[in-house]
Amino acid sequence: MNETLVPMNDCGAGEPSSISRSSSFGSEKGLGITTKGEEDTLEYRIVSKCETGKVVSLWHDISLTHIDPETKKDTDYLNFVCEIPKFTRKKYEIATEEIGNPIKQDEKKGKLREFKKGDIFFNYGCLPQTWEDPTHIHPDAEGCRGDNDPLDVCEIGMRIVKCGAIRAVKVLGILCMIDEGEADWKVVTIDADDKWAPYLNDIEDVERELPGTLDAIREWFRTYKIPDGKPPNVFGLDEKFMPKSYANEIIQECYVAWEELVTGEKERKTESEDEEVKKLVRKLSKNSLFALAPQNESHPNSKFCYDDLDEEAPSF
Repeated sequence: MNETLVPMNDCGAGEPSSISRSSSFGSEKGLGITTKGEEDTLEYRIVSKCETGKVVSLWHDISLTHIDPETKKDTDYLNFVCEIPKFTRKKYEIATEEIGNPIKQDEKKGKLREFKKGDIFFNYGCLPQTWEDPTHIHPDAEGCRGDNDPLDVCEIGMRIVKCGAIRAVKVLGILCMIDEGEADWKVVTIDADDKWAPYLNDIEDVERELPGTLDAIREWFRTYKIPDGKPPNVFGLDEKFMPKSYANEIIQECYVAWEELVTGEKERKTESEDEEVKKLVRKLSKNSLFALAPQNESHPNSKFCYDDLDEEAPSF
């Protein structure tokens, strides 16, 4: 099978805990993107690999905090994994239940999904090492549980970020969307290298400097499922975008939830949950304990790279 390597040339410039920092990538330095299968097929995958050619999980092996690749020190930014570049409509997402967590195009009943509404106008993706816990009901989420995915991100900078690329971003705020009965938070960020970044430090700055941007984001999420015959989405917190401080609280909650997932602690806590929720957690947790969370120091038998997906070492 042919494999195409695309280097991540457009690279961008705390987390607590029992998760080892040394075995996570703090930026996209040393990583490249490969593709497997034919585009526009159910088998197509976008895979991140390190310099030795081994597969790197974009969910588990990229640190939440961005680390400067030159100084090796934490920055004030977070890492953003782009799944859907701006001005595109194919619904790509990290495959959370597959070994190595490649990016795939979502499908329903065997058909690849696109946004029927049209192209999305911001870069869309997620924060690595986060998880919206389906057993957790946030008090501001209208009684809804987490959606069982990494925390979603809307990056509003000028650059079109490649699918699978990792960028350092500033957190600006957050929107609480309710999607078919699940809490689906949307973190608003801007690329740390964007020309607007020095002027945007909190959510009110976006409204002042880029008026209409937040309303457009909300309306996108409200209406994008209508062409599929579904009702408009709704929002918590009176449809308000909450400030950076509130967003950071949600991010921290989702980081802690991810830690519990990859260490197996969450599975041990789900005995009182209904069988459907337990099944969701059990499936992700079993995969994560060894194959998907090599940085977890409490599991010495896990390993950094996933030989199951390895084909050939890319040249950098």
